[in-house]
Amino acid sequence: MQEEQEKYIPINKGHYDLDTKERTQEFSLKLSSGWEDEYKEYRDKWIELPKKRELSEYPLLVDLELASVCNLKCPMCYTITDEFKKKVKKGFMDFELFKKIIDEISGKVFALRLSLRGEATLHNNFIDCIKYAKANGIKEISTLTHGGNLDLEFFKKCVDAGIDWFSISIDGIDEEYNKIRKPLKFDDTLKKLQDIKRYKDENNLIKPVIKVQGIWPAIRPNPTKYYETIAPLVDLIAYNPLIDYLRKDSEIVYEDNFACPQLYQRVVVGSDGQVMMCSNDEDGEEIIGDSYKESIYDIWHGEKLNKIRDIHNQKDGFKSMKVCKLCYYPRKMAPDEMAKVGDRDIVIENYINRKQIAGE
Repeated sequence: MQEEQEKYIPINKGHYDLDTKERTQEFSLKLSSGWEDEYKEYRDKWIELPKKRELSEYPLLVDLELASVCNLKCPMCYTITDEFKKKVKKGFMDFELFKKIIDEISGKVFALRLSLRGEATLHNNFIDCIKYAKANGIKEISTLTHGGNLDLEFFKKCVDAGIDWFSISIDGIDEEYNKIRKPLKFDDTLKKLQDIKRYKDENNLIKPVIKVQGIWPAIRPNPTKYYETIAPLVDLIAYNPLIDYLRKDSEIVYEDNFACPQLYQRVVVGSDGQVMMCSNDEDGEEIIGDSYKESIYDIWHGEKLNKIRDIHNQKDGFKSMKVCKLCYYPRKMAPDEMAKVGDRDIVIENYINRKQIAGE
């Protein structure tokens, strides 16, 4: 029992607030709007199950990767690496497979995330996927996007379909953004946010909530300008310290006795139907099932994933797995930087021995 209490289990690693406490709390209230009791149950279980290492009947969240392709080549992204190109078959999830999975998890899974490694909005059935999942009782549907396709007409279709949450990656502003997110232009992206904000205000819409996140090196030159330019248009602003997605780091420092929370929270289905051990298995190294042939239930309770859970229950067992050793979850961080956002002091955490330069 003593061993369990000493486990390092980071519940929401990867999200770092650049926003105020008030707006962060308001963001959660907006997300829970219309399903408050179930949302509380969902978030409580998100925290409690990994800590207890307790398995629910179904995962709390299912990630369905609608696309493993992206039309950008950002310098810090793993999709530009030779290893990713060699190992990952780029494509789009078959809509019939999508429906098969939704039919099974309907009424059993709280949340659905329609993204992973690629740009989900490139999928021809993106709107249909939202509609189908909502019609089948999925409470929260979200996606991560570069925002390039979020013109007002497309956004309206997403709203009508019932999407709850967009996370938009905006790495810096002005030329910093243009350099990283080319061929997208910051002025175009900003106009999209302005149009969306105006439409939401005119129609008194709480959802979809809009969260903007960016890598810290791109925000660092002027955090105040970044925040004050974007925050009035969206619901939440966050930053991400640069992760070693390009696999360049050799001197990695780990937290002691790490155990992964994702093994008790979510299941991740790639665009080809292969089920990965977690959302950070970018190259599909550890395949735990085939959603064409197996149910989500059987994969979630299956021998392969249970074996991985057992490995994580051992002291530093994660180090025996390549995916886990390269992951940012067990990697140590240090609050080694201070920043000013307006009149607020922000403590910035970075991964130890990690260069904070995009492309490095």
